[in-house]
Amino acid sequence: MQRVFKTKTFKRWMRKLPVSDKALLKAIDEMARGLIDADLGGNAFAEKVYKKRIPLPGKGKSGGTRTIVATNKSGRWFFLYGFEKNDKDNITPYELASLRDIAEAWLAAPDEALAEAIACDELEEICDEHQ
Repeated sequence: MQRVFKTKTFKRWMRKLPVSDKALLKAIDEMARGLIDADLGGNAFAEKVYKKRIPLPGKGKSGGTRTIVATNKSGRWFFLYGFEKNDKDNITPYELASLRDIAEAWLAAPDEALAEAIACDELEEICDEHQ
């Protein structure tokens, strides 16, 4: 079963934009099928950080937002960070290193820790109404 989460930081950023959970789930579906905009690396355990464009209504993907997503492609996906192209071209090497550390921690967390993080509002799980 695939589980998709938004971090507290990502949720805060998302409030400023018309990005829906449905658009995020569509992006995960695309990534699971290999449609990834940029592989930003990861560690030897197949935990990776990716950049994925999310379209905004009326702007499409090229005028949309960029998101940073962590996954091991075996069931857990975490939206860690988002930015608009007109705000910045890309993340810095320092930001990438920090995001990789965060990705490694969330991807290694046991289910109990994820449940606790959800209860404490550090994470929000995105649910597909069709599952």
